[in-house]
Amino acid sequence: MALKTSSRTEIAPFYVMEVMRAAAARETAGSEVLHLEVGQPSTPAPEKARERAIAAIQNEILGYTSALGMDSLRERLSLHYQEWYGVDISPERIAITMGASGAFTLAFLACFEAGDRVAVPSPGYPCYRNTLRAFGVEVVDVPVGYDTRFQPSPQILETIGPIDGIVVASPSNPTGTMLLPSELKELTYWCKEQGVRLISDEIYHGITYGTSAPTAAAEWNEAVVVNSFSKYFSMTGWRLGWLVLPSNLVSPVERLAQNAFIAAASVSQHAALGAFESQSELEANIERYTVNRAILLEGLPQAGISQLAPADGAFYIWAQVDHLCDDSQDLAQEWLEDLGIAVTPGIDFDPDQGHRFIRFSFAGSTHEIKETVRKLTAWAVNHSARRRR
Repeated sequence: MALKTSSRTEIAPFYVMEVMRAAAARETAGSEVLHLEVGQPSTPAPEKARERAIAAIQNEILGYTSALGMDSLRERLSLHYQEWYGVDISPERIAITMGASGAFTLAFLACFEAGDRVAVPSPGYPCYRNTLRAFGVEVVDVPVGYDTRFQPSPQILETIGPIDGIVVASPSNPTGTMLLPSELKELTYWCKEQGVRLISDEIYHGITYGTSAPTAAAEWNEAVVVNSFSKYFSMTGWRLGWLVLPSNLVSPVERLAQNAFIAAASVSQHAALGAFESQSELEANIERYTVNRAILLEGLPQAGISQLAPADGAFYIWAQVDHLCDDSQDLAQEWLEDLGIAVTPGIDFDPDQGHRFIRFSFAGSTHEIKETVRKLTAWAVNHSARRRR
């Protein structure tokens, strides 16, 4: 007799992992791959972060920390909010987590009951939707598009019925769009008035082009802010994030963390202190992203891909490709097999309309981005000729 498997596992896979697997297989076979599928920096952790980690390995016990994290790191993050946003956040409201994934897992568990209705914009990061469903929460998909710059608005939320919470991301994965300060203020006010829990994913803060991203922590002390050392600080594999919490959620999150994780890795916490000493190195990464972004924004239309979401921040371009294919998964497979270009089909981010879109990541080298544009431009000429036959 087969033993049962929990129904919580009946959630969608993360399809980008399948793309990464296929790309790795191609490379193993000796063929080149241009990596525009991976949503992570192509640079290592900053030098000062690595130095701190080495020093900690050599000189510290590196045992468990408090479930909420090292006091020194929580204090440094408090200073970070003052430096970046001019906002006073008590270190006591900051919880260090095992990446942003650990952060939103703790936030969802602390904020929502099974059966609650939580709004999630679509397109949006799929792991919000999948994790909420695994916890028995009813996910209310909120379709967003060009008319709202792929961000939710109070006007849209008024049409979906009562909700207990909303998850927003600004800048967004996959679209790169941001809530402008006035839009965030309006959305926050609506959540206050309606008694709706606002969870604001801000892991791409620092990676913006022209306008800095505002934090929900400046608008409402009842907002829950998710952030991470993965993106701006280029420390994905170190699995370190944080939460800014309302005061009354600190103890619940601490208890959940004690039982689920004990604590984030202490060596990563030591390294993170060094990341704050690496401003010039981190800004050099942003300069490269800026160049790469410009190359794609100019080059994709030359390849016949001109319907693009406003790429305000992060390192993504969300491109509409339904004039080129019926299903972007097929197109992504063709590009990988024929051109050696790895991209992410939109189905991960939007179960309903994602087949019409592809996400390009420009976090890699400038050479990769230039070569991608060159290959796609040539492919577009041949594709157009085939369609005319």
